[in-house]
Amino acid sequence: MSLQIPWLDDDPDAPFPDPGAVRGLPDGLLAAGGDLSTTRLLNAYRQGIFPWYSEGQPILWWSPDPRTVLRTDGVRLSRRFRRTLRSSPWVARADTAFERVVARCADAPRPGQRGTWITPAMRAAYQRLHALGHAHSVEVYAGPEPDAALVGGIYGVAIGRMFFGESMFSDASGGSKAALASLAAWLHARGWPWIDAQVESPHLLALGAETVPRARFLDRVAALAAAPGGPGRWTTAFGARPVRQLAAPG
Repeated sequence: MSLQIPWLDDDPDAPFPDPGAVRGLPDGLLAAGGDLSTTRLLNAYRQGIFPWYSEGQPILWWSPDPRTVLRTDGVRLSRRFRRTLRSSPWVARADTAFERVVARCADAPRPGQRGTWITPAMRAAYQRLHALGHAHSVEVYAGPEPDAALVGGIYGVAIGRMFFGESMFSDASGGSKAALASLAAWLHARGWPWIDAQVESPHLLALGAETVPRARFLDRVAALAAAPGGPGRWTTAFGARPVRQLAAPG
């Protein structure tokens, strides 16, 4: 018997199916179709839903149970990595190379994965979100110089006081960890408690991620996404943050 996936209509404000009411589909798959308009994407994230599909597939919308999150005060860096950071010249900045970060995330090889889910349509959609101040990146550079090489980064969507992580990459060992930890420290200082990490993986668990029941996740996301906080670039507020600051015991 073929699976009957709920299909979204053309109205970007059309409601998504209730995650708790969908039965008989792969865990977390809610719907297919629709588009990647800014309106639909922001509506999806506010409800704890995200797009995830491969080239040649229709747009697929997901809300896994359980959900994987990182507490912004709970990113775990090994003692060995912290020791390397003490003398590191790396510097973290925000929203200075969003398109490059997304491109590197799309190109980065993933164990057991052929191709990428960050399709050209997805890249264009998140670039639109970034241009409107809803999507952000944190970049880690090899040094403070204007022409320093990009060694790692992370990007995602921010709504209210909730950050929805999408992907990260490293071009030097530890680059993605430094980007994630820099982002988390900055968000924690501003009262943002969670980074959505979507789906569990050994790498995320090693960094301190934990899983929570979907119902709890959705309740908290609804409150955090409704909190005050408007769109806009983070470059000035984030500043230039030496990653050696992450070496302090946490």
